[in-house]
Amino acid sequence: MDWLILAAENDYRDEFASLPPIVPEGPIAIYGLGGGTAAHLMLDVWPSLQLEGWEIDEILIDKAREYFELSNLERCNEVGGRLQVHIDDAFSPIQNPPKGYAGIIIDLFSDGKVLSQLQEVEIWLKLSDRLMPDGRLMVNCGGVSESSTDGKTHHQSMDDTWIQNSTIKALATAFPGQVHWKRTPESQGQNYLALTGPLPDLTSWSATVPGCLSEAVKQWRTCKPFP
Repeated sequence: MDWLILAAENDYRDEFASLPPIVPEGPIAIYGLGGGTAAHLMLDVWPSLQLEGWEIDEILIDKAREYFELSNLERCNEVGGRLQVHIDDAFSPIQNPPKGYAGIIIDLFSDGKVLSQLQEVEIWLKLSDRLMPDGRLMVNCGGVSESSTDGKTHHQSMDDTWIQNSTIKALATAFPGQVHWKRTPESQGQNYLALTGPLPDLTSWSATVPGCLSEAVKQWRTCKPFP
């Protein structure tokens, strides 16, 4: 099954497949594995990846193994890539690898909303401690956060609409000048995404990813300081 073709036009998770070229060599964690869509996408494009997926819902994992070929990813492929599944809370302290993760993809929701913990600066500082040097976080931040609006009319340029999202605001506070954002098109749910670390050279990055993602990576821009 070609997961990249299936997801590229209608799912924000295809963006996660663009992360491996801009992080060091090493394991990549997926917090909020769900049915395994992101893992399928990433191993389709980068088959030698070592992925660790964290999902708290054991029933969901069982269903994904039965119906969505998740168990295929748990076996080493021809070039040694695989997914290791952990059924546990992503915030559990036991999951820190000794040398850290090269990257962490964070896609944590409950009842259709981003976990409230992800609007806390302290959480982001703790999660960044799980990265190896030059590692990055890539985050699905959901849509406009109700808690980020105050009932007043704001005139925002295209460069600062990210301020409407409480999760990105927390990230930008935790890592000043080191957070970048984009918003997926309506066909992909208009989710805000965030990326930490120095802004990559977008032209070089674009050249390393599949064609369906090459234009998408050029849309990242850095969060400007806010009052």
